Amino acid sequence: MYHGHAKRRFGRTHEHRKAMFANMAAALVKHEQIVTTLPKAKELRPIVEKLVTLGKKGGLALRRQAISELRDLDQVKKLFDTLAPRYKDRQGGYTRIIKAGFRYGDNAPMAVIEFVDRDVDAKGLDSGPVQEKSAEAA
Repeated sequence: MYHGHAKRRFGRTHEHRKAMFANMAAALVKHEQIVTTLPKAKELRPIVEKLVTLGKKGGLALRRQAISELRDLDQVKKLFDTLAPRYKDRQGGYTRIIKAGFRYGDNAPMAVIEFVDRDVDAKGLDSGPVQEKSAEAA
């Protein structure tokens, strides 16, 4: 039975939803801004806010809890070492959601979810294979 109706299901199984939000949270921590559908952004926000709170509290047990949630050691390191000190004086509200129109293919409402005091240079950083320019081609 589906008691409570607290969260959206997105037509996915529990495991698929959990994996999807783990991937989205890791991407948000990595790039500090991602574009997704509005309902997914609204569901992702409390997950990421709780992860930042874990980072602010620190400690080995909370780091392990964040690893089990994020499933990415590099992003947990960034969360605890970079993002947590940045928000140490802020009492919640680490992310914002900005509506970004509608997707062309299916008219789904899109949104940008980002950290409030984000690092602008982190967007798109280390997101794929980089082709280096050789001296011979120049």
